[in-house]
Amino acid sequence: MNRQFVSHFGEMGSRWGINRTVGQIYALLYLSPRALNAEEISETLEFSRSNVSMGLKELQSWRLVNLRHHPGDRREYFEAPQDVWEIFRRLAEERRRREIEPTQSMLRSALLEEASSDDERHAQQRMQEMYELIEKLMTWFDDVQRLKPETAMQLMGMGAAVTRVLDFKDRLIGGKGKAAKDGASAEPPAGS
Repeated sequence: MNRQFVSHFGEMGSRWGINRTVGQIYALLYLSPRALNAEEISETLEFSRSNVSMGLKELQSWRLVNLRHHPGDRREYFEAPQDVWEIFRRLAEERRRREIEPTQSMLRSALLEEASSDDERHAQQRMQEMYELIEKLMTWFDDVQRLKPETAMQLMGMGAAVTRVLDFKDRLIGGKGKAAKDGASAEPPAGS
């Protein structure tokens, strides 16, 4: 079962923007009940020490592993954070820093430029829409990041209920709007 999980994480790694080795190292550390050193990781996964070393550096750059030292042992030991919510937070923060913030910066710069044609105005309008959506998502993300893990889990569990409430609100508002619109355009009754 553990081998299957580790193997799967390796295969999924390329879809998440990391290589197979890094994905498998992370999966092993995530499942391990104790911190492991590079030699143990290398032996368990049958990877070269250099591949393990590079993989651990990559995981450290993403802040997805914690470094530990044991008294009387000069080797470095690595472990994944125990709290799944903390793992998600770190991963989301790093993806934001690496992918979303550069896009926001580029959009801000592009929107400051003067449009000189209809095509450029159209492009700026589209970029403005994208920028506004990203800003809203990042504000929401910041709000969720401040939640206690228990509260965030409750919020995620409410997904279907919130969707039903919003759908109901839309039907109510849409129904009133439709009735008002229909009433305004209807012919007055005969004899009025």
